[in-house]
Amino acid sequence: MSAPSTTPRAAATNSVWSQLEPLLPQVSKPIQYVGGELGAVTKDWDAATVRWALMYPDAYEVGLPNQGVQILYEVLNELPDTLAERTYAVWPDLETLMRKHGVPQFTVDAHRAVRGFDVFGISFSTELGYTNMLTAIDLAGIPMLAADRTDADPVIVAGGHAAFNPEPIADFIDAAVLGDGEEAVLEITAIVREWKAEGSPGGRDELLLRLARTESVYVPRFYDVDYLPDGRIQRVVPNRADVPFRVHKRTTMDLDAWPYPKKPLVPLAETVHERYAVEIFRGCTRGCRFCQAGMITRPVRERSITTVAQMVREGLEFSGFSEVGLLSLSSADHSEIGDMCSGLAQQYEGTNVSLSLPSTRVDAFNIDLAQELSRNGRRTGLTFAPEGGSERIRKVINKMVSKEDLIRTVVTAYTNGWRQVKLYFMCGLPTETDEDVLEIAEMAHEVIRAGRAATGSKDIRCTVSIGGFVPKPHTPFQWAAMDRPEVIDHRLKILKQAINADRSLGRAIGYRYHDGEPSLIEGLLSRGDRRVGSVIRKVWENGGRFDGWSEHFSYQRWVDAAAETLPAFGVDLDWYTTRQRDELEVLPWDHLDSGLDKDWLWQDWQDSFSEFEQDDCRWTPCFDCGVCPSMDTEIQIGPTGKKLLPLTPLGGNGMKVPSGHSHSHP
Repeated sequence: MSAPSTTPRAAATNSVWSQLEPLLPQVSKPIQYVGGELGAVTKDWDAATVRWALMYPDAYEVGLPNQGVQILYEVLNELPDTLAERTYAVWPDLETLMRKHGVPQFTVDAHRAVRGFDVFGISFSTELGYTNMLTAIDLAGIPMLAADRTDADPVIVAGGHAAFNPEPIADFIDAAVLGDGEEAVLEITAIVREWKAEGSPGGRDELLLRLARTESVYVPRFYDVDYLPDGRIQRVVPNRADVPFRVHKRTTMDLDAWPYPKKPLVPLAETVHERYAVEIFRGCTRGCRFCQAGMITRPVRERSITTVAQMVREGLEFSGFSEVGLLSLSSADHSEIGDMCSGLAQQYEGTNVSLSLPSTRVDAFNIDLAQELSRNGRRTGLTFAPEGGSERIRKVINKMVSKEDLIRTVVTAYTNGWRQVKLYFMCGLPTETDEDVLEIAEMAHEVIRAGRAATGSKDIRCTVSIGGFVPKPHTPFQWAAMDRPEVIDHRLKILKQAINADRSLGRAIGYRYHDGEPSLIEGLLSRGDRRVGSVIRKVWENGGRFDGWSEHFSYQRWVDAAAETLPAFGVDLDWYTTRQRDELEVLPWDHLDSGLDKDWLWQDWQDSFSEFEQDDCRWTPCFDCGVCPSMDTEIQIGPTGKKLLPLTPLGGNGMKVPSGHSHSHP
């Protein structure tokens, strides 16, 4: 053991609040560092055997509503001998003061020093949070490189969608978990508990080895990467005999057994989402070729209508939220979505509770659903995602929706009282041309024209929102070349001109876009290997913080850092981003198993060039993507045959039971 393990552990029992509090009047939004929200848990440090610090590596307003962290926080704190506290990225103004006054990275729950915890879990939904992770590690007083840590330091575990390729941060993390976290955190807790009970034999190395042996926790230090002279990877192999060649993702199969969050956190400061969110199903088999979330979360697992109803009732009673978000990758695809929405709308009729489906497929939206969602008179905005402007590009990306479908759906919304819809597209997709992008303007014009004709009103609007395409690991587009930022920016410019070419229509169309520069950097991070860690560190040393925020992001800082560090390895920024990979190249994440068969992904990539549309395997025979047999899982969908939601007589939220309905659970 290289350092006495008692020091930070003992120190963490003491709150750093007395040092922190005097600094808060000097920073913006001090309330985000105070803690004590409804739903927050503070447990006795000494009564806990295993202690977790959980982080969403962004500001409080983005991190607090994060569903993944909230679920793990609750699951862990339900264990009698386990304690979990939360920490978020601190804004640069507080970071400066913390460095000046020697205040370490702290949790918001009991203001304990992060370094004193056993496990420091960080959930990444985007790679642009990597620099914030480095800030937190450094402020915590934990050595930046995993290789330099001792038994006195927590084990740093990465999770979330970005953890499906953790290679760019392999030098900084101790482990990564692929897939669903609910059961994974319990397994990790059990391993840490047992290791500590035995007196921590073999120190940190032995603990990491026990985690690696599960075959579902990836420990980068136990794998060596060899490179070919041209910079490509030759192979990734374990450097010890008892470590698996491949690490598998975790899949929580019975969502009804995990009805979290039961006690959602209610923020003290304004946050990006203030609602009770229920994940109504996990996974998606629509097969959009660009969509990492849809690919890595297979198979589809639905939550039953009765569990959803119970979660909504208890969640609203606990939190007092007035909006319910029915979350999933494509919420209108739930096999019982109609009954779910009408049942909930009926249950909360006459109250201030509104329902929203944050992600709605164009072809899965109908009048009935629209009307159920707006029954309480509150019409939250509708967002549809055609993704591609032309029919051709939608076939390339396997987003099967026609222009007619879109116009019909949007007109339905307008005629039912909506005045504002948002259309989401991507720019920079494989094989895309200027013409494909210009068709977005044509589509937007038609939406406004058809909406005006159907409603007889000019008071309707549509917002066109454009995101940059980023090729992601474990998708058919993982081999794709990215377009250079100047190509993307040119297309965004001509699209804006085309939208405004007709003043009468253009006036009703809002236009929002992300330029090509952040997307290119996200592309570097999403498909990078271990050599990219040197770029991340250099950017961080040069002041990189909050790279997901346009006002903090500096493209030049990333370009300069890449130019400074990558040539030593014989590669450069373009090599990682604008280069198309070939079939036989070893990809940095090939040893990390998402269940998807690489040959199937390659075939789907080839199919995209012939514009072949792949069906949804929920309703058609299996087409061998590999997930169900390799992961020993299966698609789980309804219907359950239960139509009635479990309605309760006047509960704590003062809601009446609609007449003619049973009080009992069906």
